[in-house]
Amino acid sequence: MFDAAAPDAPLALEAVTLTLPSAAGPVEILKGVDFVVVPGERVAVIGPSGSGKSSLIAVAAGLERPTSGHVRLLGADLAKLDEDGRARLRRGKVSLVFQSFHLLPNMTAEENVAAPLEIAGEAGAARTARDWLDRVGLSGRLTHYPHQLSGGEQQRVALARALAAHPTLLFADEPTGNLDGHNAAAVADMMFALVAETSAALVLVTHDEALAARADRTVRMLDGRMTVPA
Repeated sequence: MFDAAAPDAPLALEAVTLTLPSAAGPVEILKGVDFVVVPGERVAVIGPSGSGKSSLIAVAAGLERPTSGHVRLLGADLAKLDEDGRARLRRGKVSLVFQSFHLLPNMTAEENVAAPLEIAGEAGAARTARDWLDRVGLSGRLTHYPHQLSGGEQQRVALARALAAHPTLLFADEPTGNLDGHNAAAVADMMFALVAETSAALVLVTHDEALAARADRTVRMLDGRMTVPA
């Protein structure tokens, strides 16, 4: 069923389609996507808005069920898992970073990073959170709430939260999209350095060609299909 050449691939999609309803009728979002990520690989997915990049992440991470085709995440066939099973599979092994940060507003920076570690049952979650916030240059912001942080600082908290569990796979959906040039460069530098340090595979969705060029490999989404840029 899946790519026999990469049996240990943390992510493999085969002939994946996604069709969603709309007022004007069904809309094809993904159209027969094949995609494999090998351990530790950093892959950039580029393409214009509306090309299916974010939908690709949603399906690959098990947040959205494909209309047809197969998705294997960390060796598990997602079609055989219900929503709770997919959440258990991701816990501590698959992390996501989004353009809009998604920090919990009623938690401090330290609590935002520690919360998923505590849910996963990790001992010393607060200590690990402090260590990771120090790695992203926020040791002086531990007790600050998201509304007290700049956009760049909020994304660094999100990055620390995503990588503190040493995931096997990190999905990053336009992680610098809401940042100015200076903060975008700083977050990108941290993300690539920390992904290399943790040996996580990275699927980076972006429209930024310069950011994509830092990945090991680049693929392009266009009208729901995936191609390799010429």
